[in-house]
Parts: sequence; C-alpha cells; structure tokens
Amino acid sequence: MSISVVIPLYNEEGNVKRLYGELISALSHSDGNYEIIFVNDGSKDKTPEILREVASNDKRVRVLNLAKNFGQSAAFQAGFDKCTNEIIVTMDGDLQNDPADILELVKHLEETKADAVVGWRKNRKDPLFTKKIPSFFANKMISLFLNLKIHDTGCSMKAFRIEVLEEVRLYGEMHRFIPYLISAKGFSVTEVPVSHRKRFKEKSKYGLGRTFKVFLDMMTVKFLNEFSTNPIYVMGGISVFTFILSLAGFALLIFMKVFMNVDMTGNPLLIISVFLFMISIQMLMLGLISEIQIRTYFETAKKDIYKVRDSINVDGE
Repeated sequence: MSISVVIPLYNEEGNVKRLYGELISALSHSDGNYEIIFVNDGSKDKTPEILREVASNDKRVRVLNLAKNFGQSAAFQAGFDKCTNEIIVTMDGDLQNDPADILELVKHLEETKADAVVGWRKNRKDPLFTKKIPSFFANKMISLFLNLKIHDTGCSMKAFRIEVLEEVRLYGEMHRFIPYLISAKGFSVTEVPVSHRKRFKEKSKYGLGRTFKVFLDMMTVKFLNEFSTNPIYVMGGISVFTFILSLAGFALLIFMKVFMNVDMTGNPLLIISVFLFMISIQMLMLGLISEIQIRTYFETAKKDIYKVRDSINVDGE
C-alpha cells in the first residue's frame, strides 16, 4: 500500500536531517511506494536550505515552501493537496513523534478496515503544567462536547485513507479536529497508542494561550457541522431563552407593582425586560434569515446533504 507522509515544519533547522534519516529508516520496511512531503511553513532559519539539499538527493522527497507562516492547519492542507498515494500519514517535525510508528498506524488501518487512525500519546514527554495539564482538560472538553471518543486529539501522528481527506478542507486551527470532521461525515475513526519523545532541538511553537483558541475552534466546528443546515435551532433556542427571561422579568415587575407598590418606571427590571424581548426578536429574525441563506445556498449550488458509502441492488443486478 502506497504511503504519503506529510510533515509541516517551522524553524526546525536542528531537526530536519535527523528526522529525514529516521523517516527513511522506518519507511524502508514498507511494502509499497512512499513519498515524504515536507511543508516549510514560512521558516525564518535555515530550514528551507536544508530541505532543498535533502530533496535534491532523494526523489521521494517533495518540498513545499509556503509564502509565509500560515499555521499548521494550512500547512497540512497544502501537503494533502499534493498527495497521490492511498494512505496519508501526518506527523510533527520536531522529532517528538517517532517515525517508527508510521507502519504501525498503517497496519492498524488495514487490520481494522477503519478510515482513519489517530495516535494516542499515552506516555507524553512534555512539561506537566504548560503542556500535559492543559492538554488533558482540552481533550476531555473536546471529547464530551463533540461526543468524540478519542483520548488525544492534539497528536499529529495520524493515518488516513486519501478519500477521507478529500472530504475535508482545513483552515484556522482546525487540524486537531480532523477526527471529528471526518467522523461527522460518516467515516470510521479508531485510535492506537504511539511513542512520544522529548524534544530533540529547537523550541515549542505553542503555549498556554493556545487553550483558549482550541475552545473557540471547538465551538466553530460544532456549529458548522451540526447546525450549519439548521441555524434556526441555535438562533431560535437563544430567542426562546431570552423571551422566557423577558417574560419572567416582566411578571416580576407586575408582581412588585401590585403587591409591593414599587414604581415601574424607576425599576431597572423594565429596561432589562424590554431589552431581552428585543434580543429575542432579533435572534429569531437572524435565525430565519440564516435559514433562507442556507436553503438558497444548497439549492443553487446543488450541494449534497448526505453521503452514500455503498449500495446493494436487491434484485442482484
């Protein structure tokens, strides 16, 4: 089975040659053809020069130099767009992922007949407070909120069948949500433990500030995948909630006037109730307008709202 390995790199001059050597050593045991696609994501060190040297000596290596630092999701997507082999494997370029796990992922993919295999860094070699703890809570939050039974969504060590990634387009910081994005389209996703090593050289490009971005991205993919065809469910839900609050506030206002002789005009509940009622109407209108736009989009663009995996002719023809 042919394999394409996609690896984004950003300022990894101290890791490139060692990474290439380990990749060749690991992939030399594969039965089929393979290619290595390095995506230089706007590195400002000597990474581009080293990649050019590596590619000039090995025809199985392809290098994509992006115009600037677009981010890991864009780098992965650039690599996916150039892949031609049956299986696509992704990994980081900092040597914390072990290239020796590539064939294990591919083997697991074949044995389970799954569409994607996600790596699980069971024994993670990262700082406790700045990496492990934030990652633990982020993974728990993603698993519960997106109903995704994956222990480690942040692990870049993954393997996919090429037809799976043809259904997904990455942007922003959506690369960690690839398992959810493909699962939402009906593909099967499984998980397997992989090795994780201490960083060899260079510094980590991510810190604690990434946790907040993960939360926002999680909300985005949840909305786009589960409510994009029915935005009225979200907007209408907010509208009903604010209307109930408005009604409750106004009822309390009347109660205070009748039984407690509190002046309505000087009571802040009046303004709050009116304000909540206006929000309720606005959210309802926004939901209806969104519904019209969505229906117009699907009908004019003739977008599919379903996906057929296979079919069986009952008559046997």
